[in-house]
Amino acid sequence: MRYLLWACIFFFNFSLRAQVEPIPPSQPADTVNGFQKLLNKSVQKSKKPKDSTGITIKDYKIISYSRDTTYLDTTLTIKKQYKHNYLRKDYFELLPLGNIGQPYNKLGLDYGSTSAYPLLGAQARQANYMRAEDIDYYHVATPMTELMYKTTFEEGQLLDALLTANTSKQLNLSLAYKGFRSLGKYSYSQAQSGNFRATANYLTKDQRYNIRFHFAAQQIKNEENGGLLKPEQFASGDPEFKDRSRIDVILTDARNRVSGKRYFLEHNYKLFGEKKDSNSVRPPNLTIGHIFNYESKYYEFSEDGQNDYFGPVFIDAINDKAALKAFYNQLNARFSNRVIGNIKGYVDFYNYDYFFNSEIITDTQTIESQLKGNEISVGGQYDKQIGKLGIQGEAKSRIKGNLSGNLVRGSLDFALNGKNKVSLAGHIAERMPDFNFLLYQSDYRNYNWQNDSSFKKQRENGLQADISSTLLGSLSMAYTTLQNYSYFASTATEEQIVAGTENALVKPFQESGTINYFKATYRKEFRLGDFALDNTLMYQHVSQAKEVMNLPRFVTRNTLYYQKEVFRKAMFLQTGVTFKYFTEYYMDSYNPLLGEFYIQNREQLGGYPLLDFFIDAKVRNARIFFKLEHFNAAFTGYNYYSAPNYPYRDFVIRFGLVWNFFS
Repeated sequence: MRYLLWACIFFFNFSLRAQVEPIPPSQPADTVNGFQKLLNKSVQKSKKPKDSTGITIKDYKIISYSRDTTYLDTTLTIKKQYKHNYLRKDYFELLPLGNIGQPYNKLGLDYGSTSAYPLLGAQARQANYMRAEDIDYYHVATPMTELMYKTTFEEGQLLDALLTANTSKQLNLSLAYKGFRSLGKYSYSQAQSGNFRATANYLTKDQRYNIRFHFAAQQIKNEENGGLLKPEQFASGDPEFKDRSRIDVILTDARNRVSGKRYFLEHNYKLFGEKKDSNSVRPPNLTIGHIFNYESKYYEFSEDGQNDYFGPVFIDAINDKAALKAFYNQLNARFSNRVIGNIKGYVDFYNYDYFFNSEIITDTQTIESQLKGNEISVGGQYDKQIGKLGIQGEAKSRIKGNLSGNLVRGSLDFALNGKNKVSLAGHIAERMPDFNFLLYQSDYRNYNWQNDSSFKKQRENGLQADISSTLLGSLSMAYTTLQNYSYFASTATEEQIVAGTENALVKPFQESGTINYFKATYRKEFRLGDFALDNTLMYQHVSQAKEVMNLPRFVTRNTLYYQKEVFRKAMFLQTGVTFKYFTEYYMDSYNPLLGEFYIQNREQLGGYPLLDFFIDAKVRNARIFFKLEHFNAAFTGYNYYSAPNYPYRDFVIRFGLVWNFFS
């Protein structure tokens, strides 16, 4: 709460000055490569329409972790409708459980951008946990505030507030806080979270030294009800149970929590480089840099007393806690030359400490309380633009440690013309699975294991091709082979499953055989006058000896909508219907104790339609969202599940907005 208090004070100080004539409406966001051009561009005279101060929307810049720069986009498009949610991103390949803040089951997978080192685990609980790569930095002409609001499910709200300001042309500061609470429709399913972020970035006047920093403090808390105790209460459609709080659930006193703090610092100094003009630097130039990242992260599961759902215990009061403290340092040097391109070499130092409170001695093994060590890797990156051809590559090799492995990836981008583009990419990567596969301790006897010496490194080889055409749409195809794929599964027999003890026997496994995964995604929007049909279709195929990776064969989302300026162009209106469907498949089950999904091959779920009706509007710099979610729930049958025993959301009406203020 102290982070929320500071954010509110900072926001209030500037918002009093924010009620002024807004800047001109934005155009669709473009991309500017490189932070080095940032400050000079902001002070040049813009050829776009200006307000009385000469400021345009392009003077409000957003800088990503990879230093790609976009400007603030205040337009209203169908893509904004897809991203107006708890995660603030399009989750076409995700399927949410019943309440906001609960896990998302997977409808598709993406490979090639995973962490180089094992993560803490409890991945089902971390969709909203912001990594260092998710933090943006800013450069704005005047103080700017963004408020995102959306209603939740019973007794709660969702608010994401951002304030950023430049104290000078060189220094920008920002504060942001996303907080929510939702009681949920079902008993014992309350969820709440808080994500506090503070950033700073500075570039000297001579553009030789740049530093950026962020601090993040995050907490995600949930009640866990274990799903439906009597699924027939939901499936029957009995009016008595239309009030979902009357449906019996399995757990009544279980809770879990993910929390963490992170300090991130990146700075670099240009040793030499002659200025070409006000917008760029004449190569060659040489820059040295340093990246520091320290993060402490915790996962906790607690219960007031033992429950047969998870099996026998050591003690009745359950209080499991896993912790990971990780230091990351990188030293790098970057050389740029007009002929050669950009070459970067680096050395990574990674120190990890994953631990529990004490050792556990069982009849078969002694389970240690800690995994601790150091990793050292060396690597290099290369990129160059040759006319319409862009080349990027990276290679990384481990020289000390047991967690990470080698990494090789590269891509080619070719712009045929302004409307057509082709991209090819490939990668080879390996690392150990997440820490909760390697070591875990719990007050429940069956949830104790140590596999750091028996589990092997996961290996993945991938190829991807992307074709983008203004006329024909975009097609993305990816083929990935996986070895030593790690997963959770239950060893329960049919009798034990019927007795309700399936979750008492969930354990980590590795698949020794090779898994081949193919995915093709096609996107295209068709327009006729003020009407449009936006389509996203995905096809997947998995070839495997054992069914350990389960995904739907086909997923589609189609949105038919109407848009027009109304009220003498004072408002821009969009309204339409979104249809989403995925074929039946062996949908993963959810385990509340681990905060993970595990495979099951006895029950196919899916094959039901999801229909949403929406009305969106843009008035000046405010985008307003009104939505009837899953309005077909009552007349298409109560067979909609997000995981076995966990129903998808019923019909609900929700309202929200995104509003930008400038001063």
